[in-house]
Amino acid sequence: MQVDASGVATVTMVRADKHNALDEAMFLALMNAADQLAGDSSVRAVVLHGEGKSFCSGLDVASFMAGSGGTGVLLTREGGRAANFAQRVTYDWSLVPAPVIAAIHGNCFGGGLQIALGADIRIAAPDAKLSIMEIKWGLVPDMGITQTLPRLIPLDVAKELTFSGRIVSGSDALELGLVTRTVDDPLASALALADEIAQRSPDAVQAAKRLYNATWASDDAAGALALESELQERIIGKPNQIAAVMAGMSGEKPVFADPGTETAS
Repeated sequence: MQVDASGVATVTMVRADKHNALDEAMFLALMNAADQLAGDSSVRAVVLHGEGKSFCSGLDVASFMAGSGGTGVLLTREGGRAANFAQRVTYDWSLVPAPVIAAIHGNCFGGGLQIALGADIRIAAPDAKLSIMEIKWGLVPDMGITQTLPRLIPLDVAKELTFSGRIVSGSDALELGLVTRTVDDPLASALALADEIAQRSPDAVQAAKRLYNATWASDDAAGALALESELQERIIGKPNQIAAVMAGMSGEKPVFADPGTETAS
């Protein structure tokens, strides 16, 4: 993981020889990265991608079966956590205050797709290959997909993709709603978007992520409206909000404080 001077963090899955298939070390590395980013107030945006020819080809079953605990470790849950071991590599991105952008190329199968679904935004190559592939191995998708897929596609489409394990291209995924947009170079596009987000008030960006995550699928209109007001009250009139206004009026580049370090004006 690297964080540049503008606060853009790049998280790279590195098992290129295995198309970044998920072994236990990869799970732990992704969890640790999410934990670090969740606690780093200087991070403005995150780009998640895979080294080599693919984003992530899914679970490396052979590596788990060769271990002493087999695949059982995937279902273990630490006390107090909503997500189990396997689910954390998708769910924990929602706990990172900054937006997370997945840059998808090559194979994005099974657990790999669920990791991408855990991001806030997905930018894919038109010829990328995506699949909810667990049915091929006689399994259900169980890495947090219940918290991500319902916000993106209709139930019947989700069932068709899950029951069949059909592989779709990045272009088809865009039509279905699985990805945000397609470009020939998803990593460059993701980094450019992350840099654009990094120039906005982190207070507003992070509050907007929290607002949408908490309310998008909610039927509680009163609660959602109240949260809008609550979040707005926390940031309006504060230094970062004033800096955004001044930059918008002057055309100059704004300078923002890290969230949580401001004092009220």
